[in-house]
Amino acid sequence: MIGNYWLEGHALVSGDDRIADAAGRKPPELNHPLDWARFQAELHQAAVVVLGRKSHESDPGRPGRRRLVMSSSVRGIERRGDAWWWNPAEAELEEALAVAAPGGGLVAIPGGMRVFDTFLSVGYDAFHLARLPGVTLPGGMPVFSACDQGDTAEGVLAEAGLALAEMETLDPEVGLTVEVWRR
Repeated sequence: MIGNYWLEGHALVSGDDRIADAAGRKPPELNHPLDWARFQAELHQAAVVVLGRKSHESDPGRPGRRRLVMSSSVRGIERRGDAWWWNPAEAELEEALAVAAPGGGLVAIPGGMRVFDTFLSVGYDAFHLARLPGVTLPGGMPVFSACDQGDTAEGVLAEAGLALAEMETLDPEVGLTVEVWRR
């Protein structure tokens, strides 16, 4: 928790802890309607959604949702037609959140990897880790950079001070699960 902001990460990963293929795109096999419905319900509760530029550009989001796009191509914090844009090298997170969601509340963080890594150092209050174990994306983009050094997503979350609090099987036929890790 930072001030009056609750920080929750959200990722759907492959069996090898990837969120995108080698080209940086989320392939269709890493989608599932039950996970999508759960994910959208979670985002609907958020005061602001924080994501990277590529994630923002690949999914313009729902009208009315506040977005804070993390990008090194902006100066500090900028308002653009589609969202607030924030460069963490030039402005503090608390400042960006105060601008994008002045009333506080839930901050939903759906990534990509650089965004997930940034918030690891800040401290998640919770992380929703959904997994499709039958999908592998060799050479793809990991959920956390440490997954490229042999760590698992679960290991990274545990090292960051979170513990597995809940686990749900969304689709037993394909093994789709979601784990909620909490501080």
